[in-house]
Amino acid sequence: MAATSLPQRNARPDGLPLPDLYARVSRHIPAIEWPALAPDIEAILRLKRERNAVILAHNYQAPEIFHTVADIVGDSLALAREAITVDADVIVLAGVHFMAETAKLLNPNKTVLIPDMRAGCSLADSITAADIRALRQKYPGVPVVTYVNTSAAVKAESDICCTSGNAADVVRSLGVPRVLMLPDEFLAQNIQLQVPEVEMLTWAGHCEVHERFTPDDIAAVRDSYPGITVIAHPECPPDVVQASDFSGSTAMMMNYVTQKRPSQVVLVTECSMADNIAVANPDIEFIKPCNMCPHMKRMSLGNIRHALETMTHEIIVEPTLAERARRAVERMLAVKPTAAPTPVLKS
Repeated sequence: MAATSLPQRNARPDGLPLPDLYARVSRHIPAIEWPALAPDIEAILRLKRERNAVILAHNYQAPEIFHTVADIVGDSLALAREAITVDADVIVLAGVHFMAETAKLLNPNKTVLIPDMRAGCSLADSITAADIRALRQKYPGVPVVTYVNTSAAVKAESDICCTSGNAADVVRSLGVPRVLMLPDEFLAQNIQLQVPEVEMLTWAGHCEVHERFTPDDIAAVRDSYPGITVIAHPECPPDVVQASDFSGSTAMMMNYVTQKRPSQVVLVTECSMADNIAVANPDIEFIKPCNMCPHMKRMSLGNIRHALETMTHEIIVEPTLAERARRAVERMLAVKPTAAPTPVLKS
């Protein structure tokens, strides 16, 4: 899966003058606010050159990060894949802590920074390495498939990782009748529809953004906007996914919108997704509701600049633990994707 479906995103944006950068985000950032952002953007572009640094930004980052200073953007799977190949000494992860840890696992000799150490994840916080060990005792011999939205310590106790974009492929690749799929209960339940031949044993972990959506939210949008296309993330409850027209990872969402080009669409996920896709698709009307991720929104131009100026906060993973966690991530990356990414299917 490509790191992004947006044009001109695999090349560094450093060479673009500020007016051209503003043109990218002018529909989402009022002109009166741009002078307050421009000094940080200029400084970040300069510091990236001086530090030989790249910025990896998740699809949930705000447009002023996603479209002006990020070098590579994508979902968790894309960022994991791209982290291996970056030609840089320093990686700044504009996302949450587990993403920065994953980048460090795959780049042990590079400096990986996260601008705010408080950028956590409710899913990552929902399970510990001790929980995995206890589950292995309860279900001996059952493979542990762990969502990348977990700590390095949890990955180290797992057999293989997955993302929302490749979970079905990962489960199928194991060739077993039963797996422990952790920690996202809703993702496991939604993936179960794609892989009915494999029994999913789940954990009661939820994303604090996606668990708040309800079928009533979908019904209200459909009542107000007849004919609208509803796209839900598979971390949403299964009844929300069932009420939607399509469900897939953030990369799949982007691809669906850019390829199918619905006239009106609602993305049932984090708010910045719609803003970032809308930049490249001004003819598509994006209707909200959405929910804000407080952890993703800890990233800002100001603290990205500070991270590059002070080289903080550096991600350190204990080498023995890192080696074990790296194996689980590398096994995931070795799984060959299906010819066309398969969305979570509706029953």
